Amino acid sequence: MLNEWSEQQVNKLIQEEQSFCLYLYTPMCGTCQVASRMLMVVQELVPNKTMGKCDLNYIPVKAREWEIESVPCLLQFENGKLTDARIYAFKSVEHLYNTLK
Repeated sequence: MLNEWSEQQVNKLIQEEQSFCLYLYTPMCGTCQVASRMLMVVQELVPNKTMGKCDLNYIPVKAREWEIESVPCLLQFENGKLTDARIYAFKSVEHLYNTLK
């Protein structure tokens, strides 16, 4: 299961220049629920990848800063910096696995 992170926890990972993936969702989004289950499978397949999730409703400032277009969205951070790799289309577990491994 993906851990729910607060904005403060995400900021700490960024400040510590960590590499991680952040899954953004909203609770009433049906597509987000499917994407969440897919990510739980991928997390089991790539256990060395730090992954967490945030409800987009609770981080509106970050959503604007990161220019989030829709949910579900998977962001990748390398050394505390947001990469250009934003995933909006969670096509399959295989696609996510190949992207994240």
